[in-house]
Amino acid sequence: MTTSTAGQPLIPQPPSTVTALRQAVAQICPAALPAFTRELDQAADQSRLCSDFAPLQRFIAQWAAYVQIQRQPHLAEELRRWEDTAATGDAAEARRAAAEIGRILDAAHASLAAHRP
Repeated sequence: MTTSTAGQPLIPQPPSTVTALRQAVAQICPAALPAFTRELDQAADQSRLCSDFAPLQRFIAQWAAYVQIQRQPHLAEELRRWEDTAATGDAAEARRAAAEIGRILDAAHASLAAHRP
């Protein structure tokens, strides 16, 4: 992963297009590229079968939020800690972790919506 200076994002948030998101994932989290490609293929297949763009729109929204989080190392680390807690903690810890994960994801989606043209 590319490093940042003093809490700055690793890269600017890219446009919410498949090409720009793929380039961003390749740059900041290349290990996620296989999942990106697999999920893109699934969304494209679903869109084709249903003659509906909704699966592709969900894919783009999901990966735009992923990039929004991953480009900020402190936020990505916080998310990983909460995911670990959700997987290994007791029921109360898992509920708190789920709430915090939701908060991080909601903030990422809100930030993207606020900067949409």
